[in-house]
Amino acid sequence: MTTYGQYRVLEAAQKAEASTSDPTRHKAFVSYHAADADEVKTFIEDYGHVFIPKVIGVSDEDDFIDSNDTGYVMQQIRDKYLRDSTVTIVMIGACTWARRYVDWEIYSTLRRDKLNRLSGLMAVTLPSVSKISRQLPPRLNDNVDGDNESYARWWKYPESATQLRDCIEDAYQARTSRAKLIDNSRSRKERSSPC
Repeated sequence: MTTYGQYRVLEAAQKAEASTSDPTRHKAFVSYHAADADEVKTFIEDYGHVFIPKVIGVSDEDDFIDSNDTGYVMQQIRDKYLRDSTVTIVMIGACTWARRYVDWEIYSTLRRDKLNRLSGLMAVTLPSVSKISRQLPPRLNDNVDGDNESYARWWKYPESATQLRDCIEDAYQARTSRAKLIDNSRSRKERSSPC
């Protein structure tokens, strides 16, 4: 079931994609928990000119999210949202770590096969959780280390477009420079955890 907040995120993403003339923007899939839709919408409205946002929308063809077949769901995510993106941005809210679909999106981001190329991976902490205890989704945490010896990076909410552009470029470059550091061995989350 799509919420009004998710619909507004999709609208913001479509507007951002169409509104810029910067040919160097990377296509970035934005992974988030539906409870954070308002903050994600603000992020896309403020910074959508820096990247081309791809978000799971609300059209009838998106009903695959209700499937219990994890392989099918992950393939749909790859085919419809990740195939032409080069970076995945995970928006970290209070309960993002607990969501199975976020785990599946990260899993698919880190998977490379004949049809799908590897995507860069980064996390951005949302302002609502920046001052409280926060937790990364476990699969993302497996790929974030406190130093430069990890595939993904975890960033504070950006203070400028330039700062976000640099973070996205770092994730984009990691696809070749740090791909050997990927850890996608964790079992896929079967259900969302209580938060």
